[in-house]
Amino acid sequence: MLTPLISLSRMLLGSLRDLAPIILVIAFFQIFVLQQPFPNLERVLIGLVMVLGGLTLFIQGLELGVFPFGETLAERFAEKGNIWWLLAFAFALGFGTTIAEPALIAVADEAAEVRAETTGRSMSQDEQENYALALRYTVAVSVGVSLVIGVFRILKGWPIQWFIIGGYLIIVGLTGIAPADIIGVAYDSGGVTTSTITVPLVTALGIGLATVIRGRNPLTDGFGLIAFASLVPIMFVLVFGTVT
Repeated sequence: MLTPLISLSRMLLGSLRDLAPIILVIAFFQIFVLQQPFPNLERVLIGLVMVLGGLTLFIQGLELGVFPFGETLAERFAEKGNIWWLLAFAFALGFGTTIAEPALIAVADEAAEVRAETTGRSMSQDEQENYALALRYTVAVSVGVSLVIGVFRILKGWPIQWFIIGGYLIIVGLTGIAPADIIGVAYDSGGVTTSTITVPLVTALGIGLATVIRGRNPLTDGFGLIAFASLVPIMFVLVFGTVT
């Protein structure tokens, strides 16, 4: 009976340690810089307790379910020895976890709305929705493609730095020819693709593959898929903005 309580206490303390810098920064500026009391202090404290509990459960859920699940899937696909199914799974994982990402939906909707206001021509509500949907699909497909590239790199054992350097050189070139109104959206799209579910699953996929494939080091080969998932969407959205 005591063991689960001790384990829970340790997890809560760990989450509190992670939240402590944020709490201290907010408290410092509120009390010493703004020199004002906290508004609705009771609600703030209740919210902090809820965040603490939610973060603890979330981290525990990742450790118990998401990471083992992702690693197991990667290992099973690698053991089957069919590279096409593995690449298809990587693409589907990237596309599926991105298309419904709330942050991406918000950015796409905002981009469509701002585009309608600043392009100088009227856009109907349907046109705005179609533009936002096309942007979302572009980003989702790009994340799927990025995972395919990343998985293929792990299979071949190629150095990641050449992909990253080459990718950013391509981005610099595309930035020079892309319309100015899509550049910021493109760069933001690279950040919103890494959600709280995508990151653990994708990381587990890379580590699982690097663990089961002979000659691969999980530390040097297993990580890096998140970098691809942030890099490739920028390219795709720059191209999307250039051709639309």
